[in-house]
Amino acid sequence: MTASPRRAPDALLLLTSACPFCPTVLKGLSELVKTGEIGRLEVINLDQHPEAAARHKVRSVPWVRLGPYELDGLRSEAELKQWAERTGTPEGAAAYLSELLATGELAKVTDLVNQDSVHLDALALLLGDTETDLHVRLGIGALLEGMQGSPVLARLVEPLARLAESPEARIRGDAAHFLALTRDPRVPPILARLARDADPGVREVAAEGVATLSAARPADPGT
Repeated sequence: MTASPRRAPDALLLLTSACPFCPTVLKGLSELVKTGEIGRLEVINLDQHPEAAARHKVRSVPWVRLGPYELDGLRSEAELKQWAERTGTPEGAAAYLSELLATGELAKVTDLVNQDSVHLDALALLLGDTETDLHVRLGIGALLEGMQGSPVLARLVEPLARLAESPEARIRGDAAHFLALTRDPRVPPILARLARDADPGVREVAAEGVATLSAARPADPGT
């Protein structure tokens, strides 16, 4: 049985007549429709339909929704094609979250993570990638610390446990820190193992996590 071909994403473009970059983006999207990289393109001129800006919470143009991705500013045809090809892939979700975190869109990333677990998987991909930018890592840290003890964060236990096996000490240390934030009962044995890690930095982070979980554990009423 042959797999069905990937369905091309649809696109929505918001522009204005005076926007200097909008023609370039419109041309790129139109070419991708011709080649089948995009299934359908809808274009709204905000000069004629200003209400669309409020509906889509758009503050500047050009603005594109390409599949699940919301992209603003000047984008080349090659860049738009890459986003179209990434649609529906974990790598695409990771690239999108990385771009949002790099530009300070922490609230938007928080909403996405709460809405769809695919974005949790994307965060794990970013944490496990040694090439992930420092600003993005800091953004992930702020995001996960704000979700401490939540059911959503608990869904990251298994991906983080896999990262705890990484050959990279920095990744193991990050995994230890974020595992402690989950407050999940599956975590203590993982942290206990990391507390005996060959790397002193990992051992320190894991030991802090063990102490944090111990302090958060309800007291035994029999003691």
